[in-house]
This record gives sequence, C-alpha cells and structure tokens, in this order.
Amino acid sequence: MSLTIDEILKLAPVVPVIVIEDLEDAVPLAQALYDGGLKVLEITLRTPVALDAIKAMVKALPEDAVIGSGTVVTPEDLQASIDAGCKFMVSPGTTPALIEAAKKSPIPLLPGIASPSEAMNLYTQGFKHLKFFPAEAAGGVPMVKSIGGPLPQITFCPTGGINLEKAPTYLALPNVACVGGTWTTPKNLITEKKWDDIEALAREAASLER
Repeated sequence: MSLTIDEILKLAPVVPVIVIEDLEDAVPLAQALYDGGLKVLEITLRTPVALDAIKAMVKALPEDAVIGSGTVVTPEDLQASIDAGCKFMVSPGTTPALIEAAKKSPIPLLPGIASPSEAMNLYTQGFKHLKFFPAEAAGGVPMVKSIGGPLPQITFCPTGGINLEKAPTYLALPNVACVGGTWTTPKNLITEKKWDDIEALAREAASLER
C-alpha cells in the first residue's frame, strides 16, 4: 500500500538525509536508524551506489520502514527511484519537467522551495507539502514562520543546516511536519561502522517533540 506524503512526514520528527559511499554500509546504517526510531529514510542520489543501496535497504528492512530517494533532479531520477522500490522522493528544487513527471508518479514527491513564489506555484499545482531548502541559508525559522502567515495551507519539511539543537525551533512551528538533516549519520561514524552510536543519535532525534 502506498503512503501519502502527509502520512510519511508524520511518522517521525526527523528524516535522516543519507549519503552512501560504500554499498556495504547501506543495510547496517539503515537498520541502526530504524532501530533508533527513525523509520523514514532519505537516501540521496549523489553517489554511484545510491540506487543499489536503496534496493538493498528495501529488501532488508521491515515493511514499515519507509525508504525514499533524495536529490531527485530529473524525470530520469524519478523513474529510477520508482524502479528501486522507493516509497517517496525528495528534490532540492523543481523544474517543469520534474513536476509534470511527479504528477504521474505512483509514489509522492516532496519538492524543494526557498521562496513564497515557489511555494505558491507548487501549491496551485496540487503540492501542499514542500521541502524548505536550504533552510538555514534561506532564512531559517523566521522565513518558515513568515511564509506560514499568508500560506498556512502549506506544510514544510525544512532541510539544510539543521542539527539537534536547531530542530526543536522548527518543529514548534505549526506549518512544519518534520525536519531533514545529516546529523544522525556523521561520515566518521559511518566510516568507522559505529552503528550503535548512530542508533543512539537516531533515538535522540526520534524523541524530539512536535
């Protein structure tokens, strides 16, 4: 059964944004995050092994794990994500071609925006849930709060420059469903395969209140 983007964003307060360099790390990393309480995982399509990593995670993790792709830039990325078994997709921004492909997709896209005009454009095309990116660089909490004034019908997942300390201020906003971030998957812990430490970071993030 496919989930809506609204249902997905409500599953956890934090969506880990994951970069997989070594395919062998994919499953133990995903399992550590899942065991820590983060069931929605975004694997960025930034490395040659990303799609294979997604396929491995989908196969290995429990059915209630929600594996998605990030850095979806083209319609080809979108189709590759669907073929890999993703349950959702995330883009840093949008193009007309990507949005048209997303409208026909069997799984939802969370499109990225950084301004009210972009948000309005996507809202008129049926997208009520958006990624606010790059969150800190684009104005942070004050910007998201300000957009919520005239556009309260849009819900955001801010991503970019957010950490454990900053996340609660975003999550306190009524128009924020969750936040995205890389702080639960530090590169050094992945390289050293310290899965218990990553699980602890995930548990800490999963306990954040919304």
